[in-house]
Amino acid sequence: MTVAPLRIGNASGFYGDRFDAMREMLTGGPLDVLTGDYLAELTMLILGRDRLKNPSGGYARTFLGQLEECLGLAHERGVRIVANAGGLNPAGLADAVRQLADRLGIPVRVAHVEGDDLTAGHPRSLAAHAYLGGAGIAACLREGADIVVTGRVTDAALVTGPAVAHFGWAPDAYDRLAGAVVAGHVLECGTQATGGNYAFFTDHDPARLRHPGFPLAELHEDGTSVITKHDGTGGLVDIGTVTAQLLYETSGARYAGPDVTARLDSVRLTQEAPDRVRISGVRGEAPPPTLKVGLNRLGGYRNEVAFVLTGLDIEAKAALVRDQMEAALDAAKSRPTEVRWDLARTDHPDAPTEETASALLRLVVRDPDQDAVGRTLSGAAIELALASYPGFHVIAPPGKGSPYGVFEDVYVPQGAVEHVAVLHDGRRVPVAPATDTLVLEPALEPALPEPLPPGPTRRAPLGVVAGARSGDKGGNANVGVWVRSDDAWRWLVHQLTDDRFQNLITESRHLKVVRHTLPNLRALNFVVEGILGEGVAAQHRFDPQAKALGEWLRSRHLDIPEALL
Repeated sequence: MTVAPLRIGNASGFYGDRFDAMREMLTGGPLDVLTGDYLAELTMLILGRDRLKNPSGGYARTFLGQLEECLGLAHERGVRIVANAGGLNPAGLADAVRQLADRLGIPVRVAHVEGDDLTAGHPRSLAAHAYLGGAGIAACLREGADIVVTGRVTDAALVTGPAVAHFGWAPDAYDRLAGAVVAGHVLECGTQATGGNYAFFTDHDPARLRHPGFPLAELHEDGTSVITKHDGTGGLVDIGTVTAQLLYETSGARYAGPDVTARLDSVRLTQEAPDRVRISGVRGEAPPPTLKVGLNRLGGYRNEVAFVLTGLDIEAKAALVRDQMEAALDAAKSRPTEVRWDLARTDHPDAPTEETASALLRLVVRDPDQDAVGRTLSGAAIELALASYPGFHVIAPPGKGSPYGVFEDVYVPQGAVEHVAVLHDGRRVPVAPATDTLVLEPALEPALPEPLPPGPTRRAPLGVVAGARSGDKGGNANVGVWVRSDDAWRWLVHQLTDDRFQNLITESRHLKVVRHTLPNLRALNFVVEGILGEGVAAQHRFDPQAKALGEWLRSRHLDIPEALL
């Protein structure tokens, strides 16, 4: 007997996403399951600091606020809710949801998943959590839960769990599980799949993108899916928006998780109808024998000051204040252990406004001692107010210094984690680790198509023909680049080598850059190792999550065949 498709939506891509999204998704059209992704590497650090202040906290409180408005709607419509808003304390959030339901008089069954917390085994960490798969979620749903809250699970687990519960897939149904993983990866960042942060946004009516609707997937028993959104909502779903999200925060052709390793090089996208993109052909392999564990710890304190340099002699002004500040820091009782300078030439000659005549010289300092980045820096900067370059001023005076975090990942055997589904009636159901596993290896690079024949070229930005989306994974960044025609692909795959990438993205020249080729998507994915230092919480660079790294690449000029322009 054929099982009906599972209609699963998303109402949150991060902690702080659009508050009204849950109501919009519940009232906009039919759904079976509504998911919410609230966790990121930085979020775990934030929740860890919250838990230091309040041991009963450590979860995403906005989720409770959304439920207060929407729990009755979900109950009336028979929509189950699955969210990782439990953060560091899923049991605490589950209890809070039960109390809320009792207060509202709504009979719901609340379950949660635990076992991801490995902090006790990593005493130097503020939070250490394994990325669990969807099996615990599936167990809760099979036993009748209306709401399932988790801690650190993979983003795609919010979809694989409901899919396994709905379709009854076996643990080795790898192709089907991989299809759910790919659908989950598209949904996980909310409106990034429906026109948000989209490289080709200028191709569309701005009014359409002003308030994009959240995405949903119609998931089928064979693992295929259709990515769409509720009728009448803003935004768009096309092959480009789905491709962009597929490339986000990934690396090679193998996309590994606790449930399955999905082969991104097998994915095929078809524009089935307006705002409907079918995902098919996805192949899966056994998951790796290890689980990723994200470690978050406090790295010390940081502070910064931005000197405004206006008009003439920008380089000389920068050199003067830099020499003065370095001398002051050297003379201080405790010089910061890390001092970094960056000059942003935002100034223009003969500028019509003072702001456009100005450049910014940014000084960032870090140290384990708060005084070294607070009093030392603020004293040195303030004392130069009347003694430095002409026009001296800063955007804001430096403060006391704020703590910053460090993220790193390690791996543990799947069997080392006690994955448990805690059912709505209190029963605790152990979730067995994967028994069939496959050590993760890089996929072989595919054969390349024939290059375009020689012809006239014109100097133009890469973004005229190519889209991009970039993001962070710990200290690394990825930049996915794709094109929309076969001819453009034949040009891109031969022209944008890893060497050419490093020449265009100058910050990567001293780093390791690995290129991965995904012909089915007409896409290249570049991983830049170490460009983000110790992760987003360390704020190592101007764009600490590499969100705009892809847009910088698109703005660089190359000799592009006129036939593509």
